[in-house]
Amino acid sequence: MVNNKSYNNVVNTLLRLGQYHDQISTISVGDIYDINLEKMEKFPLMHINPTSVTTGDSQLTYNFQVFVMDLVSEKSDWQTRQHQALTKLIDRENNEQEVFNQTLHICTDIISMLRHSERQSLLGVDDINEPIYFTQDQFTIEPFQERFDNLCCGYVFNIGILVQNDFQTCNIPVNTRGAGY
Repeated sequence: MVNNKSYNNVVNTLLRLGQYHDQISTISVGDIYDINLEKMEKFPLMHINPTSVTTGDSQLTYNFQVFVMDLVSEKSDWQTRQHQALTKLIDRENNEQEVFNQTLHICTDIISMLRHSERQSLLGVDDINEPIYFTQDQFTIEPFQERFDNLCCGYVFNIGILVQNDFQTCNIPVNTRGAGY
């Protein structure tokens, strides 16, 4: 028997992946305009924007845009001496390059956890060959910059989360009369 996964299951799993990632401070879900940067969210921030659900023969694919962003420091003293010695940045007045670097790593971590990780399994399920949620294909991770009250930058990528679905008709909440004319 297939254990069909709901929208809530998939979104909560994505939120939990963000919650468990040590570099992500805030997670949210909804329209991208729902992010309230004026409330001074803690950064780095991962935001999940649901876009669509597609059906297959025995699966559903939940499609999302995932944004990973952080604030850019525009102070001239953001670098440590060690950091200055190890890097040759063109613009030393802000840490935008470092923010892009860090947020890209977080994006690839999220993709990796859905492709290859034991984090796909529920507690007590030790078989990595039995994923509950997974993704496939290749990804384009696109950089972005936004100026709100502060300068924010990071990456966004589209991801499809595949789950099994047996499209059972036994438990549909309808009466037993036929619908045809």
